[in-house]
Amino acid sequence: MKKAHNNSRLLCQVSAVAALVLSANAMADDAFSADSKWMTGDWGGERTKLIEMGIDIKADYVGEVGGNLHGGYNDDKTARYADQFGLGAALDLQKLLGWDNTQAKVQLTNRNGQNISNDRVGDPRAGTLSSSQEVYGRGHMVRLTQLWVQHQFLDKTLDVKAGYMGVGEDFNTFPCEFQNLAFCGSQAGNWATNIWYNWPVMQAALRVKYNITPEFYAQIGVYDQNPSQLEHGNGFKLSGSGTTGALIPVELVWSPNPNGLPGEYRVGYYKSSANANDVLEDANGNNAATSGNAYKVHSSKHGFWGVAQQQLTTHNGDASRGLQVAANATFHDKDTNFIDNYQSLMFVYKGPFDMRPKDDMGIGFARIHVNDDVKKNAELLNASNGVTDYDNPAFSPLRSTEYNYEINYGFHVTNWLTVRPNLQYITHPGGVDEVDNALVAGLKIQTVF
Repeated sequence: MKKAHNNSRLLCQVSAVAALVLSANAMADDAFSADSKWMTGDWGGERTKLIEMGIDIKADYVGEVGGNLHGGYNDDKTARYADQFGLGAALDLQKLLGWDNTQAKVQLTNRNGQNISNDRVGDPRAGTLSSSQEVYGRGHMVRLTQLWVQHQFLDKTLDVKAGYMGVGEDFNTFPCEFQNLAFCGSQAGNWATNIWYNWPVMQAALRVKYNITPEFYAQIGVYDQNPSQLEHGNGFKLSGSGTTGALIPVELVWSPNPNGLPGEYRVGYYKSSANANDVLEDANGNNAATSGNAYKVHSSKHGFWGVAQQQLTTHNGDASRGLQVAANATFHDKDTNFIDNYQSLMFVYKGPFDMRPKDDMGIGFARIHVNDDVKKNAELLNASNGVTDYDNPAFSPLRSTEYNYEINYGFHVTNWLTVRPNLQYITHPGGVDEVDNALVAGLKIQTVF
């Protein structure tokens, strides 16, 4: 009877395991299921098994269309398309190798397409300061964007990350819920000329973060400045040849949760040790445009940034829905940087309608100011060349301030697909007063495979 009882218990255990497996497979999301996190589904449950093992496959796509509806430098209407494919893996090395509190990431990106801002919205001699298609840029090529290892020490108080990555991945980070570049991603990197490389360009780097309290941390990084990594064909370059210096950012981050509403506040400073040319003067303190001498070389350049993000309301008590506000500001070295300051303000409402609880709608305003010395330098160049007519191809456009506005609505079609039509208005594209204000229609598509 004892043997029979044991066999019966064993049969029950096997049956329970079998039922669990069958249940897991039955619950595994199919490809193109609206409830799945991925377009290709859970691969019959295999994807979830990989995640449980410590391997999270990342595959995504962003496509952006921009069409000039009115104004701009060239009002001959057309539309341009740009996109980015991403493929990578996030690795939990504690699960895979038994290395406590250790993670790793590898990521490839491939960008393609054209940008409406370069020659239709902006004067080709000056372009625009922002971009109506933020995903455009850094070459039509495959790049190794992330290759790093991260480890937490001292009961996770100290966090160290090393490898190849972009600065904006950890410093001055900001989400990308708009299509215009002035509202998307790390803004310090958008305006810190030639030293801060945003996604998808990587830099050899070390980042150290110290968690002072659960809501407050400080961090510092050291990033290799290597302009050759921007060149076409150098997307997988890991050597240090071409290094000109180092970028050192420091940042304080506070993440309060007042009344259960999340917020994040960042203030930071960066300094570059690479040589940087003055935008106006030569080594003797004269205007280089008229003296004919080389521009003065500075041994460094620097800047500051601040970011504030705060959810203000819930929607009928649902904290996943409600109004959020965000503000960005950056300030840069006036001796060496093309842009000396930038500010933006954005409002996003998550889940505006009960019948569309996962949709979002946003509106943003941005101001980008060109260093006054850059404008003065262009005036001197035109005078020295005897060019006064804006329509003369040799004329160097005078640039001051560009304003960008965007309103959008994000349709959460499925858990893996968001379609975001938008309208953008650009005042003084490129900061050039002679260029007509432009109206751009955009469409942003984001999906996770």
